[in-house]
Amino acid sequence: MKKMHFILLAVLALIMVRLVSMWFIRLQDKMAVFPTTLDSTWHGPSIYVDNTTKGEERELIIYGQELIVHTSRYLGPKGSVAKITSGMNCQNCHLQGGAKAWGNNYAAVFSTYPKYRDRSGQKETIYKRVADCMERSLNGTPIDSNSREFKAMYAYIKWLGEGVPKGKKPHGSGIQKLNFLDRAADPTKGHIVYVQHCQSCHGSTGEGLMTLDEKEYTYPPLWGNNSYNDGAGLFRLSNFAGYVKSNMPFQIATHQKPTLTDEQCWDVAAFVNSQSRPHKDQSKDWPNVAKKPIDFAFAPFVDSFSEKQHKYGPYKPIQQFYRQ
Repeated sequence: MKKMHFILLAVLALIMVRLVSMWFIRLQDKMAVFPTTLDSTWHGPSIYVDNTTKGEERELIIYGQELIVHTSRYLGPKGSVAKITSGMNCQNCHLQGGAKAWGNNYAAVFSTYPKYRDRSGQKETIYKRVADCMERSLNGTPIDSNSREFKAMYAYIKWLGEGVPKGKKPHGSGIQKLNFLDRAADPTKGHIVYVQHCQSCHGSTGEGLMTLDEKEYTYPPLWGNNSYNDGAGLFRLSNFAGYVKSNMPFQIATHQKPTLTDEQCWDVAAFVNSQSRPHKDQSKDWPNVAKKPIDFAFAPFVDSFSEKQHKYGPYKPIQQFYRQ
């Protein structure tokens, strides 16, 4: 009888070990799909370790990621689907396919859209956001909202943000915001920073580096005809400087261990955005002029500060004006 009892306990113990092992494996899978960090910073999931998303939805998400990473191969000047963009990839501005913390990611897109935006004076959808990127950052024309390509992009952006509560922006979303300098950002000083830290990838004339088949950029052009136009978000110095702080030089700097000082980031932003690039008609942007960001570079303004000061700073006097 004691022997049978011992055998029964041994069997139950083996079953418990098996159940605990299965639970631990499932937990590891979930952590791989929705990784967490001790400081609660958002990090994008990976579809390739997601074992729950299947069928057509999974195919769309994978295609959407491919379109974000290699936009130009499908929609650029030599695109296989359409020729509606300048040759840059969405990933050139939204790092790691829009999944990198502080890398201008898509973490809060699905959770916050549709939403009202002061730039257009309207409630905007995710399609409007994507179309704006096509027109501004990729200096092209909007994607067809009924196309499989947009549906795939939407599916990918939605999937990336599904773990974010509605209306919330997780820590690590978007771009880091730097404190304003006590002086204007200096393009001349920025040129020195560019030569030392940026030129080896982006070229002495900001031309970028194309792949051997010339269908996309390995390193994007930072000015010139193939770069983003002056209606893009990165044309605002606060966005460019914060983007550089957490991410550049590429694959060297991180948010936790940046390479450049705040001053260097502001100055290199001033240098890059003082170079020639395509112009976009923005006369219909900011219908309420008082809502323009203080580093928006084009008049009219409700204040008396010049276009030059709005572009390069110093921003603290402008900030103080609006606070009063």
